Amino acid sequence: MSKRRNKRVEHYFSGMPESEDRFGLVHTRLRGRDFEFLTSSSVFSKRQVDLGTRVLVEAMVLPSGGCVFDVGCGYGVVGIVAAALNPSLRVVMSDVNMRAVRLARRNVELNRVLRNVEVHFGSFYEPVGDLKFNCVLSNPPISAGMDTVKAIISGVKGVLEMGGSFQMVIRSKIGAKVLPEFFEKTFGNCSVVARESGYRVLMGMLVG
Repeated sequence: MSKRRNKRVEHYFSGMPESEDRFGLVHTRLRGRDFEFLTSSSVFSKRQVDLGTRVLVEAMVLPSGGCVFDVGCGYGVVGIVAAALNPSLRVVMSDVNMRAVRLARRNVELNRVLRNVEVHFGSFYEPVGDLKFNCVLSNPPISAGMDTVKAIISGVKGVLEMGGSFQMVIRSKIGAKVLPEFFEKTFGNCSVVARESGYRVLMGMLVG
């Protein structure tokens, strides 16, 4: 059997990456503040903060208090910026990739938001148990398929407080028609918070 067929392909949504760590450090400015993030191989966008995440961070509408959940947090950009912007928030992050979880925990320390952030390992909403959130944020793993993206959307109702918001960044050319319709089906509403560089940030509100 050839070496090519023996080689295991690891996605950034793999649970336990086996590739050797190749660390990097990303310096960036978001929401008018400077941040740095430790990255490594087998995590999403290891060389720079990807444009979709950047669009979501710059547009996200945060509550004045309560709990925020960054689902599929990667190495922690969205949740860490949210925590830095409003230290009164309790910010919870989770990812299915254990390497990403370890990096996110290191990045919480690097960016000095230890007081109001916690990071968990697990799939979707399973790690948060019966916690309820005022805001849930997501840059979904499009490479995992549209069924996975829809599962993130439909599952969020189980963890949102009444009046809470779910905000997701999408690529306009991939989900511009299908996902707003799915938001409408799930929440009964959908608004576009931002449009920039081929991305949109969609928001659904849990209303009675």
